[in-house]
Amino acid sequence: MDAGGSHGSRETHASPVPRPAVPPPAGPPPMPGRPPTAHRENDVAAWAHTKRAIPAPGIFGYAHTPRPPYDPNRVSNRQLLRGAVLSLIAAFVVWWVVVVKDVGPVWWIVFKIAPDSLQPTDTSFVFVSNTVYLVTAVLILALFKRSGRWGEIYRRFLKPLGEEMSTASTPVEGDDQQSPPTAWPRLRQAGQYEAAERLDAELRAGRMNDVDYARLTRAWEGIELRPDRTHAFVEAVRRHGAGACAHPSGSRDLPVRTARHDLVTRQVRIGAAPDQEKNPWAHRGAGIALDPGLLGTSLLLVGPPGSGKTRRIIRPVVEAMCLQALSGTACVVAVGSADADLGPNDSFDVVIALGDPESAYDLDLYGGAVDPDEAAACLAEALLPEGEVDSRRAQTALSQVIGPFHAAHGRYPAVSELRELLDGTPTALAMLREALDEAGAHGHQRELDARRRLHGRPDDVGPLLADRVALLTRPAFAGFFDVSGRGRPFSLRALEHPLRVRIALPARAHAEACRIIARLVLAQFAASVAARADRSLFTCLVLDDAAHAVSAQTVRDLQRLRSGNAGVVLGLRTLDDVPESLRTALLGAVGCQMALSGVTTWDGKRFAEAWGTTWVDESAVTRTPDRSGGALRRGLRLARKLVTGEAATTESITVRQVERERWSASELAHSVPPGHAVLSLTTASGEHVPPVLVNLLE
Repeated sequence: MDAGGSHGSRETHASPVPRPAVPPPAGPPPMPGRPPTAHRENDVAAWAHTKRAIPAPGIFGYAHTPRPPYDPNRVSNRQLLRGAVLSLIAAFVVWWVVVVKDVGPVWWIVFKIAPDSLQPTDTSFVFVSNTVYLVTAVLILALFKRSGRWGEIYRRFLKPLGEEMSTASTPVEGDDQQSPPTAWPRLRQAGQYEAAERLDAELRAGRMNDVDYARLTRAWEGIELRPDRTHAFVEAVRRHGAGACAHPSGSRDLPVRTARHDLVTRQVRIGAAPDQEKNPWAHRGAGIALDPGLLGTSLLLVGPPGSGKTRRIIRPVVEAMCLQALSGTACVVAVGSADADLGPNDSFDVVIALGDPESAYDLDLYGGAVDPDEAAACLAEALLPEGEVDSRRAQTALSQVIGPFHAAHGRYPAVSELRELLDGTPTALAMLREALDEAGAHGHQRELDARRRLHGRPDDVGPLLADRVALLTRPAFAGFFDVSGRGRPFSLRALEHPLRVRIALPARAHAEACRIIARLVLAQFAASVAARADRSLFTCLVLDDAAHAVSAQTVRDLQRLRSGNAGVVLGLRTLDDVPESLRTALLGAVGCQMALSGVTTWDGKRFAEAWGTTWVDESAVTRTPDRSGGALRRGLRLARKLVTGEAATTESITVRQVERERWSASELAHSVPPGHAVLSLTTASGEHVPPVLVNLLE
């Protein structure tokens, strides 16, 4: 069955889907691994039915209990319990005083009410006395209930305890635990009882994992939009059970998971927010997670080496996107050095190891662009860093050679051919001119003439572009960027399908070439997202090291990705890796910013400016010498000063509201503990979350 376009051919251009980088094993898929929240073989059923609550963006919703609404007058648990105990003791003392036998005033009231003829042992006298005692007890309890806040004690401690005990004591039938309700009510509502029963049986038997559950749920959502595929879906479920509608790779889980994922909410947990005053009230003590709704506004994280940028943030995000690709809801491109810890190669469908002769895939230098001008624009962004030359001049120079070559040969020039044309080699230009004459493309002769006239002038960018292209013609890249069609080039145009792509760069030996490729992938990604016809899949590009990859066009592209259901994760060691003129614009273009422990004060200043200010209560303490009292008190204060060396003073406290930075540059640089980060969030719908201190180790 076609599960939402998850099956395809072996080609990698345009819409077809490439096959997995590692062939799937023969025979049926292996037993799915347990989700990270499961404890027993059939706990996926319990996981599927667990309640989820996300009261604010960024909170890990699985089994989360929201905090009560913020109350500025709310007292701490210790203070509340202390007040309740003291009020209870006071109530007992009052009871003892007013009711003590033969002494308390209650006895006087009893004797005044009861007739003189009654004896203390008479039934009527006992009834009157007990009634007076009851009324007295009610009055005492009412008197001390408010001061002791007993109602708050009940709501905060006793009521939740009673609910837990009631849930735990729910009777079950038989020896086994009672089966949860159906996980597929929408199938039953559509009349597909047989398919729902089969999937429920797979779920309870432990033959279905969280990826299967999310994938089949996604597949049925597509069926509801196209009812003509209902029969194919039901038949696939009947034949394959939990393995129906599988990903083209045949994988139903990742080989290794290092983070906690919840595929129902599409979240990955990255840490927990400590219960401290600087954190927003709803986030205190809660798990912090990222999801496509947040990553759709793009994420910028800055932290020095060793701060956990890759291991604690980037790899979990890549894992989450790979799991969602297996469930048919996302596609991901992870770019990093060959030794970057982005997960094993078995977790990806396409692995492009540039510089490795054994790489099964190649990178399309032109990104599958149909228009030569579009291909020239992407190359111009990649070849020339920001500030060296006007990108429009570079794009014009590239268009003057790429357009004619495409018209003459029906393909784009190889790297060596592009270098010769940009360098103005007479032989290469003459051969291209002859090819244009043979193809009858005389209109492109003017572009070649313009390129020839500019060659040799001081303002010609052709030689500079040729030098940049020469970085891609090193022996290590021999056989890569093939345009003959004999290789297996991968184009980012294939991101209309749930793909998992890993691009490994030889960063140590060819640092500048890797920067060019990173900029090229970023430019091609933005172009492919804009050209997508189907934007139902969330598409994510992860750059483990985005140093020198940001340009003015990149900042503009980041702002447009949100409408295309796509996002970018950019990792930087410092903001100094971004041109100074773009640092503020970059922080404004991304919706989520993260400063890890160890950032410099200069980087902290940029984050502090981006996060703005808030109103806080500031207390001012004024101390003045104590001159009150008579001679005796003044003498005692003088003796104290002689002994302790400190003069007696009086204090006056003034509280006022002032505007302060949410996190100052100094706090970000010196007060964020190791293993922590400060994260601000913005959803694709525009909802903002103030900066949250996150413990990445929890």
